[in-house]
Amino acid sequence: MPLQTPPLRGIHDERGAKFTEFGGWDMPVEFDSIQTEHAAVREDVGIFDVSHMGQIHVTGPDATELMQRLTSNDVSRLSVGDSQYAAITDEDGIVIDDTVVYRLPDDDETPQESHGDGDAADGEPTYLFVPNAGTDEATHERWLSYRNEWDLEATVDNRTDEYAMFAVQGPNAVDLVASITADPVGDLERFEAQYATIDGVDCWTARTGYTGEDGFELIVPWADAAEIWTALDCQPCGLGARDTLRIEAGLLLAGQDFDHEDNPRTPYEAGIGFTVALETEFVGRDALAAVDAAGVDERLVGFQLIDRGVPRHGYDITTTESRVIGTVTSGTMSPTLEKPIGLGYVPVEYAEPGTTLQVVVRGQSKKARVETTPFIDTV
Repeated sequence: MPLQTPPLRGIHDERGAKFTEFGGWDMPVEFDSIQTEHAAVREDVGIFDVSHMGQIHVTGPDATELMQRLTSNDVSRLSVGDSQYAAITDEDGIVIDDTVVYRLPDDDETPQESHGDGDAADGEPTYLFVPNAGTDEATHERWLSYRNEWDLEATVDNRTDEYAMFAVQGPNAVDLVASITADPVGDLERFEAQYATIDGVDCWTARTGYTGEDGFELIVPWADAAEIWTALDCQPCGLGARDTLRIEAGLLLAGQDFDHEDNPRTPYEAGIGFTVALETEFVGRDALAAVDAAGVDERLVGFQLIDRGVPRHGYDITTTESRVIGTVTSGTMSPTLEKPIGLGYVPVEYAEPGTTLQVVVRGQSKKARVETTPFIDTV
Protein backbone atom coordinates (compact mmCIF):
# COMPACT_ATOMS: atom_id res chain seq x y z
CA MET A 1 0.00 0.00 0.00
CA PRO A 2 1.46 3.41 -0.94
CA LEU A 3 2.28 5.81 1.85
CA GLN A 4 -0.02 8.73 2.54
CA THR A 5 1.56 12.11 1.95
CA PRO A 6 1.02 15.43 3.72
CA PRO A 7 -0.15 18.38 1.59
CA LEU A 8 3.33 19.94 1.67
CA ARG A 9 5.31 16.84 0.63
CA GLY A 10 6.66 18.61 -2.46
CA ILE A 11 7.55 21.79 -0.58
CA HIS A 12 9.41 19.80 2.06
CA ASP A 13 11.28 17.93 -0.64
CA GLU A 14 12.34 21.18 -2.31
CA ARG A 15 13.58 22.40 1.08
CA GLY A 16 15.87 19.38 1.25
CA ALA A 17 14.04 17.37 3.88
CA LYS A 18 14.85 13.73 4.53
CA PHE A 19 11.78 11.52 4.84
CA THR A 20 10.71 8.48 6.81
CA GLU A 21 7.66 6.23 7.03
CA PHE A 22 5.63 6.90 10.16
CA GLY A 23 2.17 5.53 10.82
CA GLY A 24 1.66 4.86 7.12
CA TRP A 25 2.71 8.40 6.15
CA ASP A 26 5.75 9.71 4.28
CA MET A 27 6.89 12.44 6.68
CA PRO A 28 9.94 14.72 6.98
CA VAL A 29 12.27 13.39 9.67
CA GLU A 30 14.93 16.08 9.29
CA PHE A 31 15.42 19.36 7.39
CA ASP A 32 18.84 20.60 8.52
CA SER A 33 19.88 18.51 11.50
CA ILE A 34 18.15 17.21 14.60
CA GLN A 35 20.50 19.30 16.75
CA THR A 36 19.73 22.50 14.83
CA GLU A 37 15.99 21.93 14.87
CA HIS A 38 15.93 20.87 18.52
CA ALA A 39 17.89 23.98 19.54
CA ALA A 40 15.56 26.24 17.55
CA VAL A 41 12.55 24.98 19.52
CA ARG A 42 14.29 25.17 22.90
CA GLU A 43 15.80 28.61 22.27
CA ASP A 44 13.67 30.37 19.65
CA VAL A 45 10.86 28.88 17.51
CA GLY A 46 10.38 26.02 15.09
CA ILE A 47 7.52 24.64 13.01
CA PHE A 48 6.53 21.00 12.50
CA ASP A 49 4.25 19.56 9.85
CA VAL A 50 2.17 17.06 11.84
CA SER A 51 -0.52 16.51 9.22
CA HIS A 52 -0.14 12.77 9.76
CA MET A 53 -2.16 13.11 12.95
CA GLY A 54 -5.82 12.12 12.66
CA GLN A 55 -8.76 14.53 12.71
CA ILE A 56 -12.11 13.13 13.88
CA HIS A 57 -15.08 15.52 14.01
CA VAL A 58 -18.09 14.71 16.22
CA THR A 59 -21.27 16.75 16.47
CA GLY A 60 -24.97 16.36 17.25
CA PRO A 61 -27.32 16.22 20.23
CA ASP A 62 -25.50 13.24 21.76
CA ALA A 63 -21.95 14.25 20.80
CA THR A 64 -20.95 15.01 24.38
CA GLU A 65 -22.24 11.67 25.64
CA LEU A 66 -20.46 9.78 22.88
CA MET A 67 -17.16 11.54 23.58
CA GLN A 68 -17.64 11.08 27.33
CA ARG A 69 -18.19 7.35 27.02
CA LEU A 70 -15.24 6.73 24.68
CA THR A 71 -12.52 8.85 26.30
CA SER A 72 -11.21 8.67 29.86
CA ASN A 73 -11.35 12.34 30.84
CA ASP A 74 -14.41 14.44 31.74
CA VAL A 75 -15.55 15.88 28.42
CA SER A 76 -18.55 17.56 30.08
CA ARG A 77 -16.15 20.05 31.69
CA LEU A 78 -15.11 21.48 28.32
CA SER A 79 -16.51 24.85 27.34
CA VAL A 80 -16.20 26.11 23.77
CA GLY A 81 -12.51 26.78 23.15
CA ASP A 82 -11.29 24.32 25.80
CA SER A 83 -9.34 21.14 25.18
CA GLN A 84 -8.10 18.22 27.23
CA TYR A 85 -5.70 15.32 27.04
CA ALA A 86 -7.35 11.91 27.36
CA ALA A 87 -6.85 8.20 26.88
CA ILE A 88 -8.95 5.89 24.73
CA THR A 89 -9.20 2.59 26.60
CA ASP A 90 -10.69 -0.85 26.00
CA GLU A 91 -13.01 -2.72 28.37
CA ASP A 92 -10.00 -3.88 30.43
CA GLY A 93 -8.74 -0.34 30.89
CA ILE A 94 -5.82 -0.84 28.47
CA VAL A 95 -4.80 2.23 26.49
CA ILE A 96 -5.66 1.94 22.81
CA ASP A 97 -4.53 5.49 22.02
CA ASP A 98 -4.03 8.88 23.61
CA THR A 99 -5.61 11.99 22.18
CA VAL A 100 -6.42 15.67 22.59
CA VAL A 101 -10.12 16.60 22.51
CA TYR A 102 -11.11 20.12 21.38
CA ARG A 103 -14.53 21.68 21.99
CA LEU A 104 -15.30 23.67 18.85
CA PRO A 105 -17.91 26.43 18.57
CA ASP A 106 -21.31 24.76 18.65
CA ASP A 107 -22.23 25.78 15.11
CA ASP A 108 -18.68 25.13 13.77
CA GLU A 109 -18.95 27.96 11.28
CA THR A 110 -15.75 27.67 9.24
CA PRO A 111 -15.03 28.04 5.53
CA GLN A 112 -15.12 24.24 5.31
CA GLU A 113 -18.83 23.75 5.99
CA SER A 114 -19.80 20.73 3.89
CA HIS A 115 -18.29 17.58 5.36
CA GLY A 116 -19.17 13.92 5.75
CA ASP A 117 -22.73 12.86 6.48
CA GLY A 118 -23.97 16.16 7.86
CA ASP A 119 -23.19 19.58 9.32
CA ALA A 120 -23.58 20.86 12.87
CA ALA A 121 -26.78 22.66 13.67
CA ASP A 122 -26.84 25.77 15.84
CA GLY A 123 -26.51 24.92 19.49
CA GLU A 124 -25.30 21.34 19.00
CA PRO A 125 -22.05 20.48 20.79
CA THR A 126 -19.16 19.95 18.40
CA TYR A 127 -15.80 18.29 19.04
CA LEU A 128 -12.61 17.62 17.15
CA PHE A 129 -10.19 15.07 18.53
CA VAL A 130 -6.78 14.01 17.29
CA PRO A 131 -5.87 10.29 17.29
CA ASN A 132 -2.33 9.27 16.49
CA ALA A 133 -0.92 8.71 13.02
CA GLY A 134 -2.33 5.74 11.18
CA THR A 135 -5.18 5.14 13.64
CA ASP A 136 -7.80 7.52 12.24
CA GLU A 137 -9.73 4.90 10.26
CA ALA A 138 -9.89 2.41 13.13
CA THR A 139 -10.84 5.18 15.56
CA HIS A 140 -13.55 6.46 13.23
CA GLU A 141 -14.98 2.95 12.99
CA ARG A 142 -14.85 2.56 16.77
CA TRP A 143 -16.86 5.75 17.27
CA LEU A 144 -19.42 4.77 14.66
CA SER A 145 -19.78 1.27 16.10
CA TYR A 146 -20.41 2.44 19.64
CA ARG A 147 -22.66 5.26 18.45
CA ASN A 148 -24.85 2.71 16.72
CA GLU A 149 -24.72 0.21 19.59
CA TRP A 150 -25.79 2.87 22.08
CA ASP A 151 -28.33 4.42 19.67
CA LEU A 152 -26.90 7.91 20.04
CA GLU A 153 -27.61 10.81 17.72
CA ALA A 154 -24.22 12.10 16.61
CA THR A 155 -22.41 12.66 13.33
CA VAL A 156 -18.86 11.28 13.23
CA ASP A 157 -16.61 12.32 10.33
CA ASN A 158 -13.02 11.36 9.59
CA ARG A 159 -11.53 14.61 8.26
CA THR A 160 -7.88 13.59 8.30
CA ASP A 161 -7.51 14.19 4.56
CA GLU A 162 -9.24 17.58 4.75
CA TYR A 163 -6.94 19.34 7.21
CA ALA A 164 -3.25 19.99 7.64
CA MET A 165 -1.83 20.40 11.14
CA PHE A 166 1.21 22.47 12.09
CA ALA A 167 2.91 22.80 15.47
CA VAL A 168 4.68 26.11 16.12
CA GLN A 169 6.75 25.63 19.26
CA GLY A 170 9.35 27.48 21.29
CA PRO A 171 9.79 30.50 23.58
CA ASN A 172 9.12 32.87 20.66
CA ALA A 173 6.27 30.85 19.12
CA VAL A 174 3.47 32.92 20.62
CA ASP A 175 4.97 36.16 19.34
CA LEU A 176 5.40 34.71 15.85
CA VAL A 177 1.81 33.51 15.53
CA ALA A 178 0.45 36.70 17.12
CA SER A 179 2.39 38.78 14.58
CA ILE A 180 0.52 37.32 11.59
CA THR A 181 -3.06 37.48 12.87
CA ALA A 182 -5.25 40.25 14.25
CA ASP A 183 -6.94 37.79 16.61
CA PRO A 184 -5.79 37.84 20.28
CA VAL A 185 -4.16 34.39 20.30
CA GLY A 186 -1.59 35.56 22.84
CA ASP A 187 -4.39 35.79 25.40
CA LEU A 188 -5.09 32.07 25.22
CA GLU A 189 -4.11 29.98 28.23
CA ARG A 190 -2.64 26.49 27.96
CA PHE A 191 -5.18 24.07 26.43
CA GLU A 192 -7.38 26.91 25.19
CA ALA A 193 -8.12 27.45 21.50
CA GLN A 194 -9.96 29.69 19.07
CA TYR A 195 -10.27 30.34 15.35
CA ALA A 196 -7.67 32.85 14.15
CA THR A 197 -7.53 34.36 10.67
CA ILE A 198 -4.14 34.13 8.98
CA ASP A 199 -3.86 35.51 5.45
CA GLY A 200 -7.63 35.29 5.15
CA VAL A 201 -7.74 31.64 6.28
CA ASP A 202 -9.55 30.56 9.44
CA CYS A 203 -7.23 28.32 11.45
CA TRP A 204 -8.16 26.47 14.62
CA THR A 205 -5.35 27.70 16.88
CA ALA A 206 -4.74 25.80 20.12
CA ARG A 207 -2.18 26.57 22.80
CA THR A 208 -1.05 22.97 22.97
CA GLY A 209 2.05 21.09 21.93
CA TYR A 210 4.28 18.05 22.25
CA THR A 211 7.70 19.55 22.98
CA GLY A 212 7.59 20.90 26.55
CA GLU A 213 7.74 24.45 25.15
CA ASP A 214 5.06 27.09 24.71
CA GLY A 215 3.38 27.45 21.36
CA PHE A 216 0.41 26.52 19.22
CA GLU A 217 -0.95 23.69 17.15
CA LEU A 218 -2.85 24.98 14.11
CA ILE A 219 -5.43 22.98 12.20
CA VAL A 220 -5.87 24.49 8.74
CA PRO A 221 -7.75 23.55 5.56
CA TRP A 222 -5.68 21.20 3.42
CA ALA A 223 -5.92 23.50 0.38
CA ASP A 224 -4.47 26.46 2.33
CA ALA A 225 -1.59 24.57 3.95
CA ALA A 226 1.19 26.08 1.81
CA GLU A 227 0.00 29.63 2.43
CA ILE A 228 -0.07 29.19 6.20
CA TRP A 229 3.25 27.31 6.32
CA THR A 230 4.93 30.13 4.38
CA ALA A 231 3.45 32.79 6.66
CA LEU A 232 4.94 31.02 9.68
CA ASP A 233 8.50 31.85 8.72
CA CYS A 234 10.81 29.97 11.10
CA GLN A 235 13.01 26.88 11.34
CA PRO A 236 11.26 23.85 9.83
CA CYS A 237 11.58 20.76 12.03
CA GLY A 238 11.11 17.06 11.38
CA LEU A 239 10.04 14.04 13.37
CA GLY A 240 13.59 13.46 14.61
CA ALA A 241 13.66 16.65 16.66
CA ARG A 242 10.05 16.11 17.67
CA ASP A 243 11.15 12.83 19.25
CA THR A 244 14.13 14.22 21.17
CA LEU A 245 12.02 17.15 22.39
CA ARG A 246 9.13 15.01 23.62
CA ILE A 247 11.46 12.54 25.39
CA GLU A 248 13.11 15.41 27.28
CA ALA A 249 9.59 16.52 28.25
CA GLY A 250 8.69 12.98 29.38
CA LEU A 251 5.80 12.70 26.89
CA LEU A 252 4.47 9.39 25.59
CA LEU A 253 4.70 8.11 22.04
CA ALA A 254 1.95 5.71 21.00
CA GLY A 255 3.33 2.46 19.67
CA GLN A 256 6.50 2.85 21.72
CA ASP A 257 5.69 3.86 25.29
CA PHE A 258 2.46 1.90 25.08
CA ASP A 259 1.06 -0.44 22.47
CA HIS A 260 -2.36 -2.06 22.71
CA GLU A 261 -1.08 -5.37 21.33
CA ASP A 262 2.65 -5.52 22.07
CA ASN A 263 2.96 -3.51 25.29
CA PRO A 264 -0.52 -3.22 26.85
CA ARG A 265 -0.64 -0.64 29.63
CA THR A 266 -3.23 1.15 31.71
CA PRO A 267 -3.09 4.94 32.09
CA TYR A 268 -1.89 4.44 35.67
CA GLU A 269 1.09 2.36 34.55
CA ALA A 270 1.89 4.83 31.76
CA GLY A 271 1.93 7.81 34.12
CA ILE A 272 -1.19 9.47 32.71
CA GLY A 273 -3.60 8.56 35.49
CA PHE A 274 -4.51 12.26 35.64
CA THR A 275 -6.53 11.71 32.45
CA VAL A 276 -8.84 9.22 34.18
CA ALA A 277 -12.10 10.68 35.52
CA LEU A 278 -13.54 7.76 37.47
CA GLU A 279 -16.65 9.79 38.31
CA THR A 280 -17.68 9.47 34.65
CA GLU A 281 -18.86 6.39 32.75
CA PHE A 282 -16.60 5.31 29.89
CA VAL A 283 -15.40 2.10 28.31
CA GLY A 284 -12.83 0.65 30.71
CA ARG A 285 -13.93 2.71 33.70
CA ASP A 286 -14.73 -0.23 36.01
CA ALA A 287 -11.45 -1.98 35.25
CA LEU A 288 -9.52 1.22 35.93
CA ALA A 289 -11.37 1.80 39.21
CA ALA A 290 -10.12 -1.61 40.32
CA VAL A 291 -6.56 -0.75 39.25
CA ASP A 292 -6.77 2.58 41.06
CA ALA A 293 -7.84 0.82 44.25
CA ALA A 294 -5.27 -1.99 44.07
CA GLY A 295 -2.32 -0.04 42.67
CA VAL A 296 0.00 -1.06 39.85
CA ASP A 297 2.87 -3.51 39.77
CA GLU A 298 4.92 -1.59 37.19
CA ARG A 299 5.29 2.05 36.31
CA LEU A 300 6.85 4.07 33.51
CA VAL A 301 9.94 5.91 34.77
CA GLY A 302 12.53 8.22 33.36
CA PHE A 303 16.20 7.39 33.72
CA GLN A 304 19.61 8.79 32.86
CA LEU A 305 22.58 6.67 31.89
CA ILE A 306 25.56 7.29 34.14
CA ASP A 307 27.90 5.24 32.00
CA ARG A 308 28.64 6.07 28.40
CA GLY A 309 26.08 4.83 25.87
CA VAL A 310 22.68 5.66 24.39
CA PRO A 311 19.53 3.76 25.45
CA ARG A 312 17.25 2.65 22.62
CA HIS A 313 13.78 1.20 22.32
CA GLY A 314 13.83 -2.50 23.18
CA TYR A 315 16.97 -2.55 25.32
CA ASP A 316 16.73 -4.51 28.59
CA ILE A 317 16.56 -2.75 31.94
CA THR A 318 18.11 -4.80 34.75
CA THR A 319 18.90 -4.62 38.44
CA THR A 320 22.47 -4.01 39.51
CA GLU A 321 22.69 -7.82 39.73
CA SER A 322 21.81 -8.04 36.00
CA ARG A 323 18.31 -9.46 36.52
CA VAL A 324 16.02 -8.24 33.73
CA ILE A 325 13.12 -6.21 35.15
CA GLY A 326 11.98 -4.11 32.23
CA THR A 327 12.51 -2.75 28.73
CA VAL A 328 13.43 0.67 27.40
CA THR A 329 10.49 2.13 25.52
CA SER A 330 12.13 5.41 24.38
CA GLY A 331 15.67 6.70 24.58
CA THR A 332 17.99 9.32 23.14
CA MET A 333 21.05 11.44 23.72
CA SER A 334 19.42 14.60 25.07
CA PRO A 335 20.57 17.58 22.99
CA THR A 336 19.64 19.97 25.80
CA LEU A 337 21.21 18.08 28.70
CA GLU A 338 23.95 16.41 26.64
CA LYS A 339 23.21 13.24 28.57
CA PRO A 340 21.66 9.89 27.56
CA ILE A 341 18.08 9.62 28.84
CA GLY A 342 15.19 7.25 28.40
CA LEU A 343 11.83 5.90 29.50
CA GLY A 344 10.84 2.40 30.48
CA TYR A 345 8.61 0.28 32.71
CA VAL A 346 10.01 -1.18 35.92
CA PRO A 347 8.45 -2.77 39.03
CA VAL A 348 7.24 -0.10 41.45
CA GLU A 349 9.92 -1.03 43.99
CA TYR A 350 12.53 0.20 41.49
CA ALA A 351 10.63 3.32 40.40
CA GLU A 352 11.74 5.85 43.01
CA PRO A 353 13.98 8.67 41.71
CA GLY A 354 17.58 8.00 42.62
CA THR A 355 17.29 4.23 42.27
CA THR A 356 20.30 2.67 40.52
CA LEU A 357 19.55 0.33 37.62
CA GLN A 358 21.35 -0.93 34.54
CA VAL A 359 20.53 -0.76 30.84
CA VAL A 360 22.02 -3.31 28.46
CA VAL A 361 23.44 -1.34 25.53
CA ARG A 362 24.79 -3.50 22.70
CA GLY A 363 25.43 -6.36 25.09
CA GLN A 364 27.10 -4.27 27.78
CA SER A 365 25.50 -3.27 31.09
CA LYS A 366 25.49 0.49 31.64
CA LYS A 367 24.69 2.07 35.00
CA ALA A 368 21.52 4.17 35.06
CA ARG A 369 19.67 6.26 37.61
CA VAL A 370 15.90 6.75 37.84
CA GLU A 371 15.04 10.43 37.35
CA THR A 372 11.95 12.57 37.83
CA THR A 373 10.26 13.47 34.56
CA PRO A 374 10.11 15.76 32.74
CA PHE A 375 13.87 15.83 32.44
CA ILE A 376 13.81 19.57 31.72
CA ASP A 377 11.77 22.55 32.89
CA THR A 378 8.59 22.72 30.81
CA VAL A 379 5.76 25.21 30.42
